[in-house]
Amino acid sequence: MGFTAKYRNEIGLVVAIMAVILFTLIFDQAYIDLPGLNIKTILQQTALLGVFSLGAAIVIIAGGIDLSSGSVIVFSGSICTLVMLACSPVSYPSGPNNPGTAEMVDLGWSAVMLAIGVSVLVGLLIGTLHTWLITVIKLPPFVATLASLVGLRSLAKVLNPAFTEAMGLERITTLNATSIRFGILSEWWVSVVVFLVLSLACYVLMNHTVWGRHIYALGGNEEAARLSGIRTDRMKWAAYSIGAVTASIAGVLYVAKVGSVNPANMGVGYELNAIAAAVVGGCSLRGGLGLIPGVMLGVLFLRVVIDSINKVVDRGSDDFQGMIVGFLVVLAVAVNEYRRQGAGQRLAFFPGMLGVLMAIILGVLIGAVVFVASSLTYGVIVGGVVFVLVNAARFAQRDTGS
Repeated sequence: MGFTAKYRNEIGLVVAIMAVILFTLIFDQAYIDLPGLNIKTILQQTALLGVFSLGAAIVIIAGGIDLSSGSVIVFSGSICTLVMLACSPVSYPSGPNNPGTAEMVDLGWSAVMLAIGVSVLVGLLIGTLHTWLITVIKLPPFVATLASLVGLRSLAKVLNPAFTEAMGLERITTLNATSIRFGILSEWWVSVVVFLVLSLACYVLMNHTVWGRHIYALGGNEEAARLSGIRTDRMKWAAYSIGAVTASIAGVLYVAKVGSVNPANMGVGYELNAIAAAVVGGCSLRGGLGLIPGVMLGVLFLRVVIDSINKVVDRGSDDFQGMIVGFLVVLAVAVNEYRRQGAGQRLAFFPGMLGVLMAIILGVLIGAVVFVASSLTYGVIVGGVVFVLVNAARFAQRDTGS
């Protein structure tokens, strides 16, 4: 297989990233006016998302799914902050009627490293729990990780105030991480270095080790992998543990960047972004397919698109991010499925009456988005154009016998 054929998805992502940047430059000059600030911001956001997207991608390649990334991030971040708080004197002495405030003073590197190590260990235990639920209890991966998605965030909400109260401090859910040494992790280059190191480690694991080949085999056909002698349960443990550990590392970096951890909103919806980055990067939700370089480019593409939305849309840009991410996931999955059909087969995207209804639905949906972002006139025009194009595709499809 030639280089172009092997890395066609990655080449396409590079072209797409350049196209999005060019599109943004047409409407906004921020990349030219403040190039250093924009590059640092995009790289840091890319690295933070990329750290746990690598783990999500390995789980997907293994034929699984992990919906718990966001909750693992906030739970591990809470554990990290609580350990540092336990190692730190409080700013005011506690007493029966005067509980100390939950503010840590400066910590030594040993306390910071202990907190990070405990957080990573918690991630490993969470990954082990997922493996047990999936391989022993026989829960579907969707259900097992969905339980963690709901349960871990709730546990963090009740654990934080209970722990601070047990230390003789005021009950508080949102914890501040004010250590100077821990704050060094908030520097933009730290996240980038961590992401690149983890990417290299994951690349070596998946492309140059027996475990990597076994994970690909597991995702391609679990029964065939088992019959060929692969210890599939062990491979699942490796995949889900890597997924949870990378989310824990991301949790530590997010807490350092924000300076606090709030279980109510930190990490909400991050699991969708991780899955989106993996799928856009070429991972198939059926398992067995995906490359680490593609995941890295998928993360960068997703962040560049989100940054473009923030710069181009004048108001309410955050409200558009969910729609864009959802669209990219659907598009990426559709492209992957199209590739799976083989060179001699074609998918009929708009068959029969369903195709007629889709022409109407897509026209109204896209027209509504344009209306909200621009004006009613443009919304009607774009919706009409989409309706015409979909119908043209329907007739072309029918004429070719697809």
